[in-house]
Amino acid sequence: MSAHCQVTGRTPGFGKSVSHSHVRTSRRWDPNIQRKNYYAPSLGRRVTLTLSTKGIKTIDRDGIDAVVAKIRARGEKI
Repeated sequence: MSAHCQVTGRTPGFGKSVSHSHVRTSRRWDPNIQRKNYYAPSLGRRVTLTLSTKGIKTIDRDGIDAVVAKIRARGEKI
C-alpha cells in the first residue's frame, strides 16, 4: 500500500536526519495512512479508501457522498 491519501493527496515528505556529529542521512516522514470502509448510498455499495487521518476528518465533516463525487470527478477509480 502506498503512503498516499485519496482525499487530501498527502504523500511522504523527504529530508535528512542530522546526527550529533552532523552526519546527514536520508529519511522520510510518512503520513498516518489508514484503510477505511464506508457505505456510499449514491453508489449503493461499500467503498474502501486509503486515507490520512485528516482525510477521515474531511469525510466526517463533508459526508462520504460529497467526497466520493470529488474523487470520481478527478478521474480516480474507486
